Amino acid sequence: MSEKDQHYMRRALELAELGRGNVSPNPMVGCVIVQGEVIIGEGFHQLFGGPHAEVLAVNSVENQELLKDATVYVTLEPCAHWGKTPPCADLLVDKEVKKVIIAAVDSNPSVGGKGIEILKNAGIEVETGVLKQEALWQNRRFFTQIEKQRPYVILKWAQTSDGFVAREDFSSKWISGIQSRQLVHKWRAEEDAILVGKNTALYDNPSLNVRNWVGKNPIRIVIDSKLELPENLHLFDQSISTICINSKKSEMKENLDFVNLGDNISISDILNELQKRQIQSLIVEGGSKVLSGFIESGLWDEARVFTGKAKFETGIPAPQLNQNPSESLQIGDDNLTIYHHV
Repeated sequence: MSEKDQHYMRRALELAELGRGNVSPNPMVGCVIVQGEVIIGEGFHQLFGGPHAEVLAVNSVENQELLKDATVYVTLEPCAHWGKTPPCADLLVDKEVKKVIIAAVDSNPSVGGKGIEILKNAGIEVETGVLKQEALWQNRRFFTQIEKQRPYVILKWAQTSDGFVAREDFSSKWISGIQSRQLVHKWRAEEDAILVGKNTALYDNPSLNVRNWVGKNPIRIVIDSKLELPENLHLFDQSISTICINSKKSEMKENLDFVNLGDNISISDILNELQKRQIQSLIVEGGSKVLSGFIESGLWDEARVFTGKAKFETGIPAPQLNQNPSESLQIGDDNLTIYHHV
């Protein structure tokens, strides 16, 4: 691949990133249209149900005749099927573009090479694999849902310097600093759903919404098998779409859905339910028992662990990850360690 192709594809990836948090369950996609050495059109998928990146990029080209001599850079294979919008591959054929360069092929069975086939059958030159790994990584949530048939799972917790997530009475405020807590709100705005167990809901009474950041609230999920949590908790205020996983009843209220998954609810049962609801990504914020359950099941993809300076000396131990971290960052006075499941 040429440096020029990498340059334009990198720009397409930058554009795709602007859709993070707003396009699920669709993938993030960016598109750049180049004629000669000049970018004549750009676009990215902005909102689920809205126009795709290729449509917006094509529509941004002032002189449509230039498209016949243009190269289209797109981070994911153009779709070949009718969904909420028409097929993008057909649009590029109609515009008679000269060449399409694609970072990653779509593993969605309804696309899976069909978009490329449409383009080639129309005589359009197609090249794939330019910055492929970057594109796959950017859309790892989408590909996890398609290929593993479950949401992309991010585990998150804060622990003291001596390895505790809470005191013996389950209190935990504040282990991490203000910068770390703001970063967590940014993360919440980027993912589809957020999950806690019964003890976290009871002792912390979290709102699990987005504050100190601009973005959408994730769907709140709480595990309360025997429906023992009091109704006056923030999680049950019906201000945000909330799912209560339990073994007692199925009932729907406004913004509050009780889902009976039967006795002996497993992590796999929960993820299967979220998959049915097209929830593409999930942050698990605790507590220690729930986090450890995800780790022991192997059903997790990423872990983000804040370690603060405080010491509790005794308390509830932090979950254990028996693998090396991928990255370590300093966030204010806290250390953020990131793991990717291998």
